[in-house]
Amino acid sequence: MKKKSIVVHSGGMDSSICLALAIENDGAENVLSMSFTYGQRHTTEIDYAKAICKEWGVDHRTVNISSLNEITDNALINNDATIEHIVGQAPNTLVVGRNGLMARIAGIHAEHIGASSIYMGIIEVEAANSGYRDCTRKYMDIVQAALRLDLDNPNFKIVTPLVYMDKKQTLELAYQMGQLHYLIENTLSCYEGVEKEGCGKCPACKLRNEGIREFCKAHPDFEFSYKDKIA
Repeated sequence: MKKKSIVVHSGGMDSSICLALAIENDGAENVLSMSFTYGQRHTTEIDYAKAICKEWGVDHRTVNISSLNEITDNALINNDATIEHIVGQAPNTLVVGRNGLMARIAGIHAEHIGASSIYMGIIEVEAANSGYRDCTRKYMDIVQAALRLDLDNPNFKIVTPLVYMDKKQTLELAYQMGQLHYLIENTLSCYEGVEKEGCGKCPACKLRNEGIREFCKAHPDFEFSYKDKIA
């Protein structure tokens, strides 16, 4: 199997927008969606990723890195922990080094299948507002430099098309691509695995729903099934 790019794909909004962008750039047949199981609170998000890939005609692969729960502990991989975010601290859902690890694994497989880039749906607003240190371009530049050494390829790229956007801007991009309605209805971001509007309490739901509310202010005629619950 040969591909041009790999998208690290959680089944959430941001990574699915990246998948749509990769399809636009490389064609669905040349893109691989890669999801990860790492002992997260639920794997429903991966079911969403698979369904999106089936709809869009993209090959999908799931990689197991559940050994993470043997070497670290946090509320995203410990169902007994209550999700919380104390002001001034990183949220207890931070999985230390997770994005870097996923990028390294995806990069290694990219080299194996002839791909020259991987896409990551990180945005710096999550680093600034939620304390996710591995959601910055500076962080990915470091990982990219290591991968270029690993792969002996100075042109290998980690593509982060959303990194400097806020949530509303990412939704505007999906809207311009004609994919927003589908993605709002068919992606899952909630840490608790609650569909549609989500639990409304976890950091992912708060960021997503606030972005949707801001988008709806600018596009009051835009409709979706759970608009009345959050807009």
